[in-house]
Amino acid sequence: MLIRFSFLFALLFLLSCKKEKPVAGFQDGKSIVVEDLAGDTGASMNDGVDGKEKRDFRLFLFRFGDQKQTWVRDAADSAQFLKTTDWDLAFAGIYNSSIYVNNATHTGTPGFGGTGTSAIVVVDQPYNNVTEAPADAAFTSSSVKTIGQETGDNTGWFTYSSSTHLVQPVKSRTYILKLNSGRYAKLEIINVYKGNPPVVTDLYWPAPYFTFRYFVQADGSRNLKTQ
Repeated sequence: MLIRFSFLFALLFLLSCKKEKPVAGFQDGKSIVVEDLAGDTGASMNDGVDGKEKRDFRLFLFRFGDQKQTWVRDAADSAQFLKTTDWDLAFAGIYNSSIYVNNATHTGTPGFGGTGTSAIVVVDQPYNNVTEAPADAAFTSSSVKTIGQETGDNTGWFTYSSSTHLVQPVKSRTYILKLNSGRYAKLEIINVYKGNPPVVTDLYWPAPYFTFRYFVQADGSRNLKTQ
């Protein structure tokens, strides 16, 4: 009886462990963690995909201050939203994977011709290790207009496999921003697949569902410590 009871207890313990949700590990008490922010999940690059239509992916905007997501569906929306400083990031292109900052001087970007002054600097350091924003000269001289697929320029947030047609986020790459408000921030793009799975082998895994984290220094200093 003792052996049977011990076995039953061990089995119940293992089953209870399996039911526990894994800890994401991205919460630090200071950063904002956005999980499964849905992009244009109704669009597809191909015909015949259940619940989707073959068309361009619609652009959406994101605001750091209150996590507001704004869709830009037509010319009227473009005229109303794009030329303002009411947004920080624009997610555009295939699977909304091209991410732009709001800058009026960056030709060919959603904010071009508007009033945005944001700039971005890329560093190959883990998010937690980035503790200070660089001098303003680094933002002024930065040529980074968009972050998307890694093409060898060490600025992209993901790599793409032409054999599996799946993407993999680049590890230990952090984006430092100077926002329209003049405040400094840091950003890490964690995943584009729903549920933030560690590995994806299924071409039809739900996407785009963005998981990312960011920290905006409210006091205006360059201090970006989050731990």
